[in-house]
Amino acid sequence: MINERETFQLKGEYIELYKLIKVFSLAGSGGEAKHLIDQGLVRVNDEVETRKRRKLVINDKVVFSTTQITISDSGT
Repeated sequence: MINERETFQLKGEYIELYKLIKVFSLAGSGGEAKHLIDQGLVRVNDEVETRKRRKLVINDKVVFSTTQITISDSGT
């Protein structure tokens, strides 16, 4: 069940999945974020994602535990 809904405003073309997990402090380090992804605990657009460097773009939805993060346009 999703308890927290967050939005990440993308400033470039993309952000890598493990970096997004770290930015939101869902992992204590980049290495821990990569481990969580390796374990199949992260979903992107409703599918388990195991590519640590998956390039996330506008409208992608990432779910880890009870947190959902939507990638949005920065509006610039």
